[in-house]
This record gives sequence, C-alpha cells and structure tokens, in this order.
Amino acid sequence: MTKFDNVIEMVEKKSRFLGYLLRCQKQEQVQEGLETLRKEHKKATHICYAYSLKTPFLEKAVDDGEPGGTAGRPILSVIQKRGESDVCVFVVRYFGGIKLGAGGLVRAYTKTTSEVLK
Repeated sequence: MTKFDNVIEMVEKKSRFLGYLLRCQKQEQVQEGLETLRKEHKKATHICYAYSLKTPFLEKAVDDGEPGGTAGRPILSVIQKRGESDVCVFVVRYFGGIKLGAGGLVRAYTKTTSEVLK
C-alpha cells in the first residue's frame, strides 16, 4: 500500500478532482501508486498522472482517456515549472455530468496539481 505525501480535493462543475502527491525515485513506485489508486477508486472516471524522475532522467504524462493533452501534459507542465523532480502527481476524476471542454479540463488538472504541490 502506497503512502501519499499530500492529498487534496477540488470540485469543478460537479466533477470531483482528487490530487495525490507521491515522492518517488523509481518507475516501480509510480506503478505501485497507480495500482493503489485503482483499487481505492474503482468507480473513478479517470486516473491521470505525470512524473519526473531525476536519475535516470525520465518524464511521462498519461491522460487515461481524457482528450489528448488535457490532463497528463498540464500536470507535467506544473511539475516542470516548479522545478520538482523525483515526484509523481496523480489526479483522480469522478465525472459530475457536466462537460468541462478542453480548456476547462486543462484548468482543472493544472489547478489540482498546483494545490497538491503546495
């Protein structure tokens, strides 16, 4: 069971966004975190994430079914702008019935990531 360093919740037009911060140094830790969240949030619509590892340098962004570039990339962008490394941010989304559009998704994922990294 993965222990997360910070957890926050935000609501945007009835959709719930849960941000999880995981300090990690290996891809295996990211995978364990993802498996933990998939078990804990079986009914979640999406579990999007991005990570940046220092050694070896590795970055990845995953949209998990959201429109391309609207979730994983914004998460990774915030991580990069803050100069963070050896970190993974997961954002679990429960769809609230109101479509946010591409811009709304980018804003929601960016805001959730910024808050969980504070």
